[in-house]
Amino acid sequence: MTSPLSWRIERYEALASTSDLCVDRALAGEPDRLMVIAARQNAGRGRAGRAWSSPEGNFYGSVLLRPGAPANSGGSFALLAGLSLLEAFAGFLPDASRLVLKWPNDIMAGQAKLAGVLLDAAIEADRITWLVIGFGVNLVAAPAVPGRLTTNLAALGCITSPDRLAEKLCSRIDHWQASLAADGGAALRLAWTAWAHPPGTAITVDGGRICGIYEGIDAEGSLLLRNGGTVTAIRSGDVALL
Repeated sequence: MTSPLSWRIERYEALASTSDLCVDRALAGEPDRLMVIAARQNAGRGRAGRAWSSPEGNFYGSVLLRPGAPANSGGSFALLAGLSLLEAFAGFLPDASRLVLKWPNDIMAGQAKLAGVLLDAAIEADRITWLVIGFGVNLVAAPAVPGRLTTNLAALGCITSPDRLAEKLCSRIDHWQASLAADGGAALRLAWTAWAHPPGTAITVDGGRICGIYEGIDAEGSLLLRNGGTVTAIRSGDVALL
């Protein structure tokens, strides 16, 4: 459930990683609803241990939540993170129709990556005791990613600041946390699906370890892939759209 505490937004000129700082705060007992943003990161983290290039001018922020939710709701929080971020900046765009959510929480503009999300969590007694969500958004620069196209919001006609984006993001996280608590994620999944790649999209996972056709998501936020007559639920992996 969402804490009644107000969001506390801390701003830094430079950090090794906004998520690393939030994890340290979580371990030290920091309360729910902290956001940390930095103008630069010296050791930003992406998926699978990859470095996240962090040139000045883009958005680098992480939030600390203490949801106390069941451990099996982790997939729903992954969807919540990507959807909240997309909604936070979609309103600043003259045309948001090119935006696509790639499971579970990458944000694309057509075939080009625009933003990404990374989650860290602690589980105790089958509950999520704390959750750190790291967000990276290409506001004005699009660092090169090997094998992938990238773009930035400025190229799409959006001019906003990290501070404005942070405030809007906090608001959307509040909205979707309340929704998740109210209906178990039904509205969240519906809204996420509306922004996602369409059913029938060909997908590979982990460089071809698994291939299939996108069939949607299940009640726990897992990716459903059809291969022939078999539908497989994918709980984690690095997804590419074909």
